[in-house]
Amino acid sequence: MTPLSDRPAGPHALAPNLAAFGRLLRRTGLPVGPAETMAALDALTRIDIGDRRQFHAALRAVMLRRREHFEIFDQAFSLFWRDPEAGKHAAMMAMLEGQKAPPEKPPPAARRLAEAMQGGPKPPPRPPEDRPPEIDMTATVSAAERLQGMDFEAMSAADIANAKREIRKLVLPLDERRTRRFRPDPAGPVADLRATVRESLRTGGEILGLERRRRVTRPPPLVALCDISGSMARYAQVLIHFLHALSNDRERVATFLFGTRLSNVTRQLRHRDAEVAFEQVAKAVPDWSGGTRIGESLTRFNRDWSRRVLGQGAVVLLITDGLDRDGAEGLAAATERLANSCRRLIWLNPLLRYAAFEPKSQGIRAMLPHVDEFRPVHNLDSLRALVASLSSSQGRPI
Repeated sequence: MTPLSDRPAGPHALAPNLAAFGRLLRRTGLPVGPAETMAALDALTRIDIGDRRQFHAALRAVMLRRREHFEIFDQAFSLFWRDPEAGKHAAMMAMLEGQKAPPEKPPPAARRLAEAMQGGPKPPPRPPEDRPPEIDMTATVSAAERLQGMDFEAMSAADIANAKREIRKLVLPLDERRTRRFRPDPAGPVADLRATVRESLRTGGEILGLERRRRVTRPPPLVALCDISGSMARYAQVLIHFLHALSNDRERVATFLFGTRLSNVTRQLRHRDAEVAFEQVAKAVPDWSGGTRIGESLTRFNRDWSRRVLGQGAVVLLITDGLDRDGAEGLAAATERLANSCRRLIWLNPLLRYAAFEPKSQGIRAMLPHVDEFRPVHNLDSLRALVASLSSSQGRPI
């Protein structure tokens, strides 16, 4: 491909390459369609296309809408506009260097760009011409149905990947709560006298009709406290995908992870790109798969965060197996204060998957009297039951 300065002056000479660049961005997962490509073509008529910096700034301004997409775009621009056939060259170099030691794991954006430059995932192999024998599937269980009831701890890597895709389909319609605010509504049940008098000033003080209003309703805040200790690591790996989906689907969702210390990962999980979000969480949490200090973590949450995130009838999800390294020291008082600060405290415990479960641990016995619900969370069916429970109007008035 010729340098920018050696190309014909008109931007329409770049149209085929610009369309190919748009397809590359789509393969990396960016929301770039024909409208963005046409806008980019129009933007090139307003700049000096021989100036690479102007060329880059114009394309990024009209083809992207979110700041988190800048990194992928910049890498794709640098690679594509140097050589649009770079994907094929990269594949050939990878074959030649196959015997070398594997390099350090690239960031998610680089991995996605490399896959896109090589044309995306390979199509499935064509079936053989010989017709396979017919198998009677009567009275058998489908793979999807088997996945719903499979324990997260017993899942293979492929099963976990399928479970993560199913989790993203879950919708959480939390019950809406009335607030103290009102909004104008011509059919509202409450007369708004102040607005009526203000409106009468338009007609010289004569009241021609009553202004009305309605109370605003909105879902309550949702706060998740998730145990990431060694005994919960396998479950936390899947449940954090559930919390990431909630954080990107709803407003006012706060997420905290705890093992030997408490970490606020609300900002990290709000990133829409799941790979980037989990990479940021891994950097922010130093005690993954370590010990557990539930009492100390809940005490710190009550002291530092409860007044910030537990207002307006918040619902709290406490995700832990209740196995505390410090026994039950301070755990009962911390759980009681947490329960008194929220409208509804739901304890999700994977140990409830056992039919013969008994609360013998000191930590479980200390926490159990103060929770509103005690539910299992070990498979997709239990998550669906949780979603149904959160959609109900249960809870303690506070």
